Amino acid sequence: MKRTCLLLLVALACRMAVAQQPAAVSLDPLKFLVGQWVGEGTAETQQAGAGSCSFQPDLQNKVLVRRNHAEYPAADGHPAIAHDDLMVIYPDAVLHQLRAFYTDNEGHVIHYTVTSDDRRAVFLGDAAPGQARYRLTYDLTQPAHMTVTLEIASPGNPDRFHKIIEGRMKRSDAAN
Repeated sequence: MKRTCLLLLVALACRMAVAQQPAAVSLDPLKFLVGQWVGEGTAETQQAGAGSCSFQPDLQNKVLVRRNHAEYPAADGHPAIAHDDLMVIYPDAVLHQLRAFYTDNEGHVIHYTVTSDDRRAVFLGDAAPGQARYRLTYDLTQPAHMTVTLEIASPGNPDRFHKIIEGRMKRSDAAN
């Protein structure tokens, strides 16, 4: 009798533990990003540029990988610039949220928390003492058109963002 009661209590405790686990974090809200994208028009920067990026599932659909390339022509005594970066977006099972790791050819490394609602994705850089903080936003404005905004906050005001670049992209593939 004691053994049966003990087994029932253990089974009940296991069932309650499983029921209390938070739902798995999914990349599904970011599906609108998947594909090849090319810049359209001019960016609102001091130097007009051109570029493209891709968002592709990888590691058996466990992560989303963004590869980005931008070129800015020489202007006002500044040399031409080529910028390449890589971002890996992944579900963080411990923190129960989407996270991203960014690195580029200039040596920057940024860790982001990602939120999305199927038409907008916001990548909010982690706040660190003495460091600038970034926010990158993708807004799907039409089925094949997206606005991209990069903002920065100074180390002393990590929640006060100022736009440093904004551009538009158009889907250049047949995905989605």
